[in-house]
Amino acid sequence: MTRTQDPLLAAVAGGVRLIELGQPFFTGMPCSPNHPGFRMTLIRRHGDMRRPDGGSAANEIIVTGGHVGTHIDALSHVSHDGELHGGVDAAEAQQGGVFRTHGAENLPGLLRRAVLLDVAAVHGVPTLEPGYGVTAEDLEAAAKSAGTEPGPGDVALIRTGWARNFGDTAAYLGKETGVPGAATSAAEWLAERKIAATGSDTTAYEQIPAGAGHAVLPVHRILLVQSGIFIMEHLNLEAVAEEGLSEFVFVLAPLRIVGGTGSPVRPLAAVTA
Repeated sequence: MTRTQDPLLAAVAGGVRLIELGQPFFTGMPCSPNHPGFRMTLIRRHGDMRRPDGGSAANEIIVTGGHVGTHIDALSHVSHDGELHGGVDAAEAQQGGVFRTHGAENLPGLLRRAVLLDVAAVHGVPTLEPGYGVTAEDLEAAAKSAGTEPGPGDVALIRTGWARNFGDTAAYLGKETGVPGAATSAAEWLAERKIAATGSDTTAYEQIPAGAGHAVLPVHRILLVQSGIFIMEHLNLEAVAEEGLSEFVFVLAPLRIVGGTGSPVRPLAAVTA
């Protein structure tokens, strides 16, 4: 009896190439001032302890916030008028130093179709202007250029080109100049398409005007609170853009941090080799 091979397994066996969609984690990397930064150091070095057979091991200690570097927001991350997604009372949900509802342990692993909405390319620039608000019209134009648009259950990735500034902390965080990102009309456009998740190549996903400081986050409200759509930040979409990929298989596995509000992630694009 011949067993029929699973089509997904057959596709993988045929050869798959993985493209990084995230930023590396390192001490001193750009970090929103609203969150504790990433720190890593060796806590044990080779030679600190030698085993009888001559072996030695090294290991590190890592300290980081849940929303530092490339990460995904859980539905507990943002509330509005005291409520989380689904009308959950935020004060009741956050008991004992953790979230009892919508914690990061509930973040799904994602193996989905992704659509790259390259707004920077639509404007004919490598990087959008600081503080630029990406509109629904921008996403429509990007989808038209891509020849496809995101639909139910998909992942929509918005490229502003801002990842090019990741090596310059001041420029990347844009405290004085602002940072481009999705405006409310873009969030509503995405919510109408019932996507599963969305992400961008900036620190806050949404438009941050110059000098905004602790800016309001209406896009987080629309996506996380009202629509239950997960948000990813600090992506690096330059490689897929350079290869002209408008849609691809998106792979993501968040850490199951019980009661957390987010998780560091390593997102990947999977394409045929």
